[in-house]
Amino acid sequence: MGERALLPTDEGHAARTDSDFKRTTGPSGEQTGGQARRMDFRDNLPLGNHPAAIRQRIETMEALLERSLTVPGTSYRIGLDAIAGLVPVVGDLVTAAMGAYIIWEARNLGMPKWKLWRMAGNLGFDTAIGAIPLVGDAFDMLFRSNTKNLKIIRKHLDKHHPASQVIEG
Repeated sequence: MGERALLPTDEGHAARTDSDFKRTTGPSGEQTGGQARRMDFRDNLPLGNHPAAIRQRIETMEALLERSLTVPGTSYRIGLDAIAGLVPVVGDLVTAAMGAYIIWEARNLGMPKWKLWRMAGNLGFDTAIGAIPLVGDAFDMLFRSNTKNLKIIRKHLDKHHPASQVIEG
C-alpha cells in the first residue's frame, strides 16, 4: 500500500499516480474538467445492505438498462435492454435476469409482496413482448419496466427510509 502504481504517460509529460487525477463530475455524473480518471467499480457501487447502498445499486442498474446511451442525432436515450433485445432470445433473457436483480434488491429492502409482484409483472410483460421479433425491439425502446420498478422502489424508500434520499443541488 505504501507504493502507488504509475499510470502510462504521454511523451514529454511527467508520470502521474492515481491520486493525481481529479474526480470532478457534472450534474448528470459525466466527467467535467480535470483529467480523465480510471474507472473503479468500488467508487460507484457501494457494498452493504443499508437502504442508501441498495438504492444506489438499483439506480445504477436501471440507468444501465434503460438510459445509458443516446441515439445518434437525437436526444432520446436507450439502454442495454433495447440493444440486447436485438439478439433473439438470449438478449431478452440476459436483460430479464438483470431486471430480476432489481426486484431481488427490492426484496432485500423488505418491500411488501404485492409491490414485488407488481414489479415482476412489469418485468414479465417487458420480457414477453420484447421477445417478439421486430415489434419487441421497438417496444423495448418505449416500455421501460426497470424505470417503472425504480419508481416503485423510490416511493417505498422515500416513505420508509427517508435517510436514503438523494438531494441534488
